[in-house]
Amino acid sequence: MTKNIIEIKNLTKKYNNNEVLKSINLDIESWDFFALLWHNWAWKTTIINILTNLVTKNSWNIKIWWIDIDENFENARKLIWVVSQEFNFDVFEKVKNIPVIQAWYYWIDKKTAIEKTEIMLKKLWLWEKRDAKAKELSWWMKRRLMIVRALIHEPKILILDEPTAWVDVDLRKSMWEFINELNASWITILLTTHYLEEVEALCKKVAILDKWELIENTTVKSLLSKLKEETIILSSKNEVKLEKDFIKKYDVKLLDDNEIEMTIYENMNLNDIFLELTKQNITIKSFRNKTNRLEALFMKLIKK
Repeated sequence: MTKNIIEIKNLTKKYNNNEVLKSINLDIESWDFFALLWHNWAWKTTIINILTNLVTKNSWNIKIWWIDIDENFENARKLIWVVSQEFNFDVFEKVKNIPVIQAWYYWIDKKTAIEKTEIMLKKLWLWEKRDAKAKELSWWMKRRLMIVRALIHEPKILILDEPTAWVDVDLRKSMWEFINELNASWITILLTTHYLEEVEALCKKVAILDKWELIENTTVKSLLSKLKEETIILSSKNEVKLEKDFIKKYDVKLLDDNEIEMTIYENMNLNDIFLELTKQNITIKSFRNKTNRLEALFMKLIKK
């Protein structure tokens, strides 16, 4: 028996004879944390809508947990839920009632639904708003309510479409912790996001589509190993005064009195660079990537 929870074979989609997906083959294993990255975000929406049977295909074979979605979509649909970017609940309903109403569609008894709703509202910091109408919530609170509603029937697969868009850094980190907990509780996560640091921090595997085709389908670790250079920012404890030979050798750019920018290639040793700086009486207190590593690699891949 296959261990894949989603199997996509030869998926092709055309709009008015314009091909937007070309023979896509993709397997996602049970309990995986999988990222889908796209050059054209319309393709992302297309494949999500195909998985949830909202868009027809031109050629395909798609199975969700061994169930062909065209032969038995009703059973396949129970296993998957999309937390979309758009809010699609009754904004005049109380927060605590929205997940309970959703549970009714899956034959979950009211007592169980209420208990599960309380647990999840507390986990996603919404319990204090339980008696408020959904329309009174802030934008990011509504996003969290969408996740609570999605989880009420315990789907095997959760598609998170830009789950942390427009939220502040602290809340994003908290959301990451919660999403990791979901994955650890045997839920397969399919993530779409334009925050590529999110993919690097959370995901085990990643697929990249460009020009209608799948150009990468691998682990995040393997993909990052293809990055041959990184631009970093070094911060010094003291004022930076570099020797001309060092600047020329490493193509260093002075940003201010205490920061320098330089490109590190795979054959270079960062410790050796630090030693050279120490000889020039420069003590590095910290360093950081100028851009997210995955973002830098993504841009290189889609420009090929």
